Amino acid sequence: MGREFIELGPEVVAVILLTLAAGWQRACAAEDVNANAGEVLMTERLRDGMRGALRNSPWKLIVLPGTESRSKASVVLPDGRTDIPLMLIEVFLRTQEHDPHAVIECKRIAGSDTHLCREYVVEGMDRFVREKYGENHAIGFMVGYVLSGSPSESADGVNAYLRRVSRSDCLAPSDISDGTWQSLHARSKPSMPIRLHHAFLGFAGTSASRT
Repeated sequence: MGREFIELGPEVVAVILLTLAAGWQRACAAEDVNANAGEVLMTERLRDGMRGALRNSPWKLIVLPGTESRSKASVVLPDGRTDIPLMLIEVFLRTQEHDPHAVIECKRIAGSDTHLCREYVVEGMDRFVREKYGENHAIGFMVGYVLSGSPSESADGVNAYLRRVSRSDCLAPSDISDGTWQSLHARSKPSMPIRLHHAFLGFAGTSASRT
């Protein structure tokens, strides 16, 4: 029968994006979180910050550890590793789906760095498009740690790469959460595209913290 295709409503997407923003604010309070920090360290701090932001919250959202993942239910050995997997109690009770209900993939980014913009797409967004992550998800999430420039410049840099390789699935400002972007991508089953929500996170006290 296959797995249930997991749709997340706009209100759930907004909760996740708000939790990301609140978690990043907490993460940036750590002395070791800066533009020179490693991607893994920043992701660990962000994950912990999100958990702190959810403490005593009415939102039934569980931030899991980074974990091995299987692109399809038929895959026996894990073939990926997700950065920040999420589970929602409501979705679990409805579907009994033990795998994550949403996945956040995290990458370093700078709009002026063509290599980082390419990596954001090829090693980030395309993991969802090619169904390595979230094969049964309608919604996915990308985080860009903005090393220099502004979040909007990072979005522009990603779009410049997509246009260079003749792709039309570009980022556009989100209608769900201010200061975030979204993109829509076709996948192997035309009836099951994936919409990605992008949060470009700058560091406190730098130009990257501003749009």
